[in-house]
Amino acid sequence: MNLRTKALNLLLELSAGPCKCPAHSSANFFPVSSQLSSNEKEYAFEIISPTVRFGPGVTKEVGLDVLNLNLKNVCVITDSNISKLAPLKVTLDSLAKHQVKFEVYDQVRIEPNEESFKQAARFAIGSNFDGFIAVGGGSVIDTAKAANLYSSYPHADFLDFVNSPLGKGKTIDKPLKPLIAIPTTSGSGSETTAAAIFDYTPKKAKTGIQGRYLRPILGLIDPEHVLSLPERVSAYSGFDVFCHALESFTTLPYTERTPRPSNPSQRPTYQGRNPVSDVWAQFALSTLNKYFERSVFHSDDKKARYNMHLAASMAGVGFGNAGVHLCHALAYPIAGMAKNFNPEGYNKDHPIIPHGLSVVVTAPTVFEFTSPACPERHLRAAELLGANVLNAKKDDAGLILSDVIRTYMQKLKIENGIGALGYTEDDVPRLVEGTLPQVSL
Repeated sequence: MNLRTKALNLLLELSAGPCKCPAHSSANFFPVSSQLSSNEKEYAFEIISPTVRFGPGVTKEVGLDVLNLNLKNVCVITDSNISKLAPLKVTLDSLAKHQVKFEVYDQVRIEPNEESFKQAARFAIGSNFDGFIAVGGGSVIDTAKAANLYSSYPHADFLDFVNSPLGKGKTIDKPLKPLIAIPTTSGSGSETTAAAIFDYTPKKAKTGIQGRYLRPILGLIDPEHVLSLPERVSAYSGFDVFCHALESFTTLPYTERTPRPSNPSQRPTYQGRNPVSDVWAQFALSTLNKYFERSVFHSDDKKARYNMHLAASMAGVGFGNAGVHLCHALAYPIAGMAKNFNPEGYNKDHPIIPHGLSVVVTAPTVFEFTSPACPERHLRAAELLGANVLNAKKDDAGLILSDVIRTYMQKLKIENGIGALGYTEDDVPRLVEGTLPQVSL
């Protein structure tokens, strides 16, 4: 059996099992008992996406957006860094201009954990908010999703909605309050997705909450907010876009998903790659080729930073429907078990491996491994990222894409392997243990 067949068989075997990925599974969208009953393969896909509005200065419209939603008392969620910066000031000025009542919660933890989610939820439960605005990166937006959820289910146990096996994976069975997301980093795409990711400290594991009602109803993509991003934050968040696009472009096709739903309402959001997700993934990859390096090292290059901010949301729409795979599965224990890594540009109050770093650090090996399943796509991805693949052989697709990824990592000064993040060979068994539950990934 050749390598391509082996890899494809492995991926198909994994996809047939129930997905337990903390960030990209769909198990809690509907009760297990009413889940998919047919063993036949899927034949359809659907696209679910929030409204996104892109443009420099678009944050100034948020007050009118709140009025248009008929909201009277909103909770503005941010972190202690953003609370001192222009994105929050512009947001609050717009709310004040339109006489919207609001309160600010600025205690979001970067790379949130269960306690920081609970703290935000307690703040939300303590006031009669009818809507939420998140101003910040993925950590802020995910925290706002959690606060919205638990304020709508004030008597729920925290683990009720957390993905199994760490939580109970209960269905979010009713619409939540309106959430407007204003991202200030170019990476997570959380303004377009239906997941909230956090560190579950009792198990030293990353997991999440997922449900279609978590997705923000509006994302205001204002590129003015990323002009002051520190170099390392820009680099690490950019590699989250990088892996979102690469993984969604090379994940299993929707036609290989089993079982087929017996009811269209049971069709999961993360369905496998499809023609629409491919459009967004390829857009993001070509944008990275043109603007990624420029955006990291030249903060005054507005064109580069504007385009990277747009690419982050577009990649979010793509993977938000297709899903991702091994880089993200491996990233959860890598980030969740952080020992003493504290990169420049981040808070120093706790060890942190930024999400984009945790996903890309294994990417060269991941794509060398997955290439036999779809070498044409690996070559196409390498081409979109700038490689000359005119006379390339399919058997070399993995090595070619792997070399391209390493080149980007070297140019953008990314740490070389998990050893540089503080891990040793003694940590490998625990990292494996943390990865294996991500079955479909």
